[in-house]
Amino acid sequence: MIYFDNGATSFPKPPGMIAAMSRCMSDYCGNPGRSGHDMSMRTGEEIHRARMSLAKIFNIDRPERVVFTINATEALNIGIKGMLNDGDHVITTAMEHNSVLRPLKALEDSGVTHSIVRCAPDGCVDLKAIQDALKPNTKMIVCTHASNVVGTIMPIHEIGQFAKSKNLIFMVDAAQSAGCVPIDVDEMNIDLLAVPGHKGLLGPLGTGALFMRDGLAPRPLKEGGTGTESKNRRQPSELPESYESGTVNAPGIVGLRFSTDFVRNLGVETIRDYEERLIKPLDQSLRNMRGVTVYGPSDCSQKTAMVTFNIDNKSCEEVAQILNSEFKIAVRAGYHCAGLAHKTIGTWDTGAIRLSVSPFNSKKEIKAAINAIYKISKR
Repeated sequence: MIYFDNGATSFPKPPGMIAAMSRCMSDYCGNPGRSGHDMSMRTGEEIHRARMSLAKIFNIDRPERVVFTINATEALNIGIKGMLNDGDHVITTAMEHNSVLRPLKALEDSGVTHSIVRCAPDGCVDLKAIQDALKPNTKMIVCTHASNVVGTIMPIHEIGQFAKSKNLIFMVDAAQSAGCVPIDVDEMNIDLLAVPGHKGLLGPLGTGALFMRDGLAPRPLKEGGTGTESKNRRQPSELPESYESGTVNAPGIVGLRFSTDFVRNLGVETIRDYEERLIKPLDQSLRNMRGVTVYGPSDCSQKTAMVTFNIDNKSCEEVAQILNSEFKIAVRAGYHCAGLAHKTIGTWDTGAIRLSVSPFNSKKEIKAAINAIYKISKR
């Protein structure tokens, strides 16, 4: 199978990651922060190393400001629901994933309002449109770093500068960019950063993280055992324990540390360059095929490593199934949990096929995809 569904989750994983997780399970997997014996303390040390690795890759100077979550969705929910109150207003964009749009919709019942800024058909957002959406009660801007539908990279630097100038909280959904597009929370003025472990960071499913800048303390989504202040019925406020109630996914976090170190050693810029060189011939070839429509920026430097397309007179689900069954190529078809993004790019009625790569894909696999799509388009 040629795997081109890395926008959903990366595959394969870095060599040695599964072995590291297995060693955790077999050699020392105690409950971190709960006991004083060697196994518990070893697990706690490994989790701290994972926190350090994530902090380094995003230029976070205080690792305790990184809290582990089960995915980016949980991280987004903590940041959105934990920071907003009755009367607050939020600015977001039409290219957001439902992990942003649904929490904001749910908060309408609590008196929180939001404005959805329209984007261009290629997914780009205009900073002026964000500025024009500002209201006296605006508290937060929440924006995807890169669209999960067409890969469009948003002007995070500029949005961050604007948010800082207006004393707004700036939250970034890095589900499609963490690990494959450079992120510096200080340079980009990011206050809250939500990342998944299993996509560009190449880690295991069931892992993610939320960075919170100093001075921000979202309400936790859950309360429970933290291993600290056990006599107190109130949830402790210390980071990171306050947001990691219950037993954490230690083997998964160990795997995430391994994969994050792998990405750091390889270099995010190196990964970015390689993936861009992979998708450029694919994007250009599909744009030149009769009967094939490609969505998103035509300049591959303006998007992450994905190509989203449709073939005339064929449903996206049908094409994806043919690629899977006849050509052994895995892609994703449909609406990608981002209906408004599809309305923006013009695929509200059809959905689209997304082909997304990772550092483990090859030029040979790209050529195979081009040939397969060409054959299907000629039927």
